[in-house]
Amino acid sequence: MPDTPYLIAAVAVSAAITWALRALPFAALSRLRASGTVQYLSTRMPAGIMVILLVYCLRDLPLPASRVIAPLVALGVTVGLHLWRRDALLSILGGTAVHVVLASTLFAP
Repeated sequence: MPDTPYLIAAVAVSAAITWALRALPFAALSRLRASGTVQYLSTRMPAGIMVILLVYCLRDLPLPASRVIAPLVALGVTVGLHLWRRDALLSILGGTAVHVVLASTLFAP
């Protein structure tokens, strides 16, 4: 069984490395905030990430099957709610709820 000083040193080293790895992005970000590239990416990334998520979620849908209806209806509800209210949380929760209800009731396998 390892002795106590060894365990204390191991925990201290692990804690220091964890703290440093969590603090490093904030230290680097403070220098990058004035960068034009970072400002450009901060305005364009949310839409790009949503497109990537859309493609990822819909890539395996079997097009001729009826199982495609529930995700596409949920997608329509999500887009519609977002265009109507401009509230990301509402649109995500609404689209998710519609998908779960449709997939577990009307279009259950």
